[in-house]
Amino acid sequence: MTRGRPQKVADLIQRELSDLLRREVRDPRVGMVTITSVDVSPDLSHAKVFFTILEKEKKDLTVEGLQRAASFLRAQLSRRMSMYTTPELRFVYDESVERGDRLSQLIDSVIPPKSG
Repeated sequence: MTRGRPQKVADLIQRELSDLLRREVRDPRVGMVTITSVDVSPDLSHAKVFFTILEKEKKDLTVEGLQRAASFLRAQLSRRMSMYTTPELRFVYDESVERGDRLSQLIDSVIPPKSG
């Protein structure tokens, strides 16, 4: 199965944004952010950027900082990527990591430990 252009663009955006966040963004609200995935619309005009952070209580502040930096990040992406237009960026906290942890804990609490 071949991957379509939106998926290739999403992968590139994920790589470049991770680098930009680490090297270029100076906003104190944006700390150690991990980009978990990027969904790009079929017409390549919008990108939903999913992220996680270690301190989930700072989630709202981090979203504010990322949204504030979105136009800067988009401009930087346009310089790095040779595309006609660069998608608008929308940042979304990725709940799936937390859900996975909760499910894992629930499973562990139900399955009795094996005795040797």
